[in-house]
Amino acid sequence: MDFQLQSVPLLSRIGADRADAVRTDVNAAAEGWPEAALLRLDSRNQVLVADGRVVLGSAKALADKPPPDAVFLGRIEDGRQVWAVRGPLEPPDDPNLSTVVADLRRAGQLFDDVGAQLVSSAAALLNWHASARFSSVDGSPTKPARAGWARVNPVTGDEEFPRIDPAMICLVHDGGDRAVLARQTVWPQRMFSLLAGFVEAGESFETCVAREIREEVGLSVRDVRYLGSQPWPFPRSLMVGFHAIGDPDQEFSFNDGEIAEAAWFARDEVRAALALGDWSSAADAPLLLPGSVSIARVIIESWAALDAG
Repeated sequence: MDFQLQSVPLLSRIGADRADAVRTDVNAAAEGWPEAALLRLDSRNQVLVADGRVVLGSAKALADKPPPDAVFLGRIEDGRQVWAVRGPLEPPDDPNLSTVVADLRRAGQLFDDVGAQLVSSAAALLNWHASARFSSVDGSPTKPARAGWARVNPVTGDEEFPRIDPAMICLVHDGGDRAVLARQTVWPQRMFSLLAGFVEAGESFETCVAREIREEVGLSVRDVRYLGSQPWPFPRSLMVGFHAIGDPDQEFSFNDGEIAEAAWFARDEVRAALALGDWSSAADAPLLLPGSVSIARVIIESWAALDAG
């Protein structure tokens, strides 16, 4: 059995123009700054949202030129540059604009494509800067460069670029009507999702799928197939989605302590859980599934829709 994602994961959608040439063009960055828009993320990666759009302020109101800790995100439809900084959220210029404080992880459904990309990129970059202030080579303090897309060792000139942690996420099914869902030890009862794990050094994604599933639940899988990917800036991951076939007659064994329980669920059970909403639902149901911001949701929905008609 093979299938494809029925929709593009929220954080993988194309939004703003990344305009990467501006990153190395100091003059272009300086010329665009006075008219640029500014995105503020607070210490919890939260932003202001109004009617599905991220609230953007004036870059010029912050400073006369891009400050060292600002990161360049790209250009939006009206041609303006967009920069981001970490700091307290400020009310919008329009006092009549109704806003909410939101973050992608818990309220991804509030964001349009442009906002999702801007916040995802800003969070990933700012999280990286917060933990990359010293050179990995000799421990020297580093400085931001390339409009926030690199850090430079001022002594040696060595550049370091944003770190991305690749991880796989996989729906294991029996080739028919059943799929494995699991609950991590740190999750509340009834909250289930797909199996996932980080890629190790010297390992392919496909090998990671087989290893992680064996380590987490004791199953051997075959026919590993790629589905799609999604940035996951919590703090700086890239989730790469797969599906694979497992044997329902093989017993579960929880070998690495990450999984508290796992079970094979029938497609009808999964469809019923999807209809109830997500982890935030107050429904008294035996199974609650991830929200729309996660590629896990898209993979589960795509599998559940098979033969639905």
